[in-house]
Amino acid sequence: MVEGVERGYRYRFYPTPAQTDLLVRTFGCVRLVYNLGLQARRDAWQQRQETLGYGATSSLLTGWKQAAEFAFLNEVSCVPLQQALRHLDTAYTRFFTGEARYPRFKSKKKSRRSAEFTGSAFTYRDGELRLAKLMDAPLDVVWSRPLPDGAVPKTVTVSQDPAGRWFVSLKVTRPAATAPATAKMVGIDAGLNRLLTLSDGEPVGNPRQERRERAALARAQRELARKEKGSRNREKARVRNHRLARAISDASWRMFRTLLEYKAEEAGRTLIPVPRWYPSTRLCSVCGIRAEKMSLSVREWTCTGCGTRHDRDVNAARNILAAGLAVTACGADVRPQRGTSSRAGSRR
Repeated sequence: MVEGVERGYRYRFYPTPAQTDLLVRTFGCVRLVYNLGLQARRDAWQQRQETLGYGATSSLLTGWKQAAEFAFLNEVSCVPLQQALRHLDTAYTRFFTGEARYPRFKSKKKSRRSAEFTGSAFTYRDGELRLAKLMDAPLDVVWSRPLPDGAVPKTVTVSQDPAGRWFVSLKVTRPAATAPATAKMVGIDAGLNRLLTLSDGEPVGNPRQERRERAALARAQRELARKEKGSRNREKARVRNHRLARAISDASWRMFRTLLEYKAEEAGRTLIPVPRWYPSTRLCSVCGIRAEKMSLSVREWTCTGCGTRHDRDVNAARNILAAGLAVTACGADVRPQRGTSSRAGSRR
């Protein structure tokens, strides 16, 4: 049972000239420390085949602050600088797990201007938010919506957008609105003609054909969050095909995936992404035979092994459901061997 979920609350605020000056300098120091940490990790590997973690770069930060050329680092709170190195460590972890590209240096013109403060670097009391080095006066925050009752912010992130507007984001933990227990599960296949196809055959229309796209997505998310799900994430590979990029963007796959994770966690449900290389479309969900390569224009096909006639998307969703169940049951590798039947085929 999920006891609580982390959520972010974002608000506009209007800093004083003194607050603006210090926050702008903090952004610059955060960017510098991130770049110094990245350079140190690159040099350590290229010169000594040594891997530096957060602990090592944090020790380097102490030395940088003592150097005359970086003495200005002492003028801002140390916490956002340490958080920059934590984010760098996370970037490396995501690179090694294949979730992101190799970390890049932050640009003064292009990179997001932000700084993250943890609990030791801010205070929140009676609707007043104060940051380290700026404790004399609270931030002038426009509290457009209240925080959950009793919620205490875990982190505070201050940012400035390209238009010069200032925002503060508070991460809090709030109780989960857990839905009633259910044994129902469903596989989800993302497509172009239809936004989604479920393993039970139910289609979810493409939002580009609806006037209220976000409303359509929200309806689907609420319904799916009541079930356990197997899903796949293959939009990255398809976006590389420029002919499909516009249609995929219109279908809002990325937004749907992000919001579905949000809704599933909040409802206490489990979302299981299936690896993008899993050939769910070409596997027969009845006998597991793998068909030859088929173009996107093929919407129905007949299995040469058992003779079953398949709707392309429904078949894929059923295979995704079976793959998700296999991962849940034993952490099995759902990648089938070429020319053999797949253990991920659904025996429904």
